[in-house]
Amino acid sequence: MAKYISGIDEAGRGPVMGPMVVAGVKIAEPDLLKLDALNLRDSKMCTPKRRDRLAIELKKVCEIRLEILSASKIDELRHDKTLNVIEAEVFAKVISDLKPVNEVFVDAADANEVTFHDNIMSNLDFEPELISRHKADSIYTIVSAASIIAKTTRDAEIDKIKAEIGEDIGSGYPADEITRNFLINWIKKHKSLPPHTRSSWKTVRRIIKENQFKVTTLNDYCEGSK
Repeated sequence: MAKYISGIDEAGRGPVMGPMVVAGVKIAEPDLLKLDALNLRDSKMCTPKRRDRLAIELKKVCEIRLEILSASKIDELRHDKTLNVIEAEVFAKVISDLKPVNEVFVDAADANEVTFHDNIMSNLDFEPELISRHKADSIYTIVSAASIIAKTTRDAEIDKIKAEIGEDIGSGYPADEITRNFLINWIKKHKSLPPHTRSSWKTVRRIIKENQFKVTTLNDYCEGSK
């Protein structure tokens, strides 16, 4: 019986705008050489064009599963769960969707790798060998593959949001000047948050406070940790 290896990673954990994408890839152990031939690396170390090319090749040789959590879904879940718990649950969902799988490598989101491991396992109805490591996307080729799929998928989702809104929202990350300026200008003009904004992020409240904006629906928003 073939042994199947899987890697799981996410893109978009920290942004104030846009979704979080969790990607899982699975491949039969004898086919791992096909991944080695692609000379994979962590998606953050690749140019956008290289990521796009690699994503096309990965879809030819790997089985892929995706979970895309919208900004509003993240806000909803964070009413009673931490982001680490949410991420562990979604990782488990992707792993379950990839069954059968014997060995799984994940990029640990929790500061404690063991805690992240245990949270994932508690949400599975089978027991694969699970390796939870920080920076797994730069250690294990199979997680690098998942990182590339997650990143390219999220980039495509951001492009859809830009087209929907009709403006450049940047990357969606709080440190992105384009994103921050977009949020400031939108809130100033509309007195509300733009679509696809994570209202549970502290970044939102900070922008509102720093600019002394009045947002009529602000009381509907929950406090967050970002």
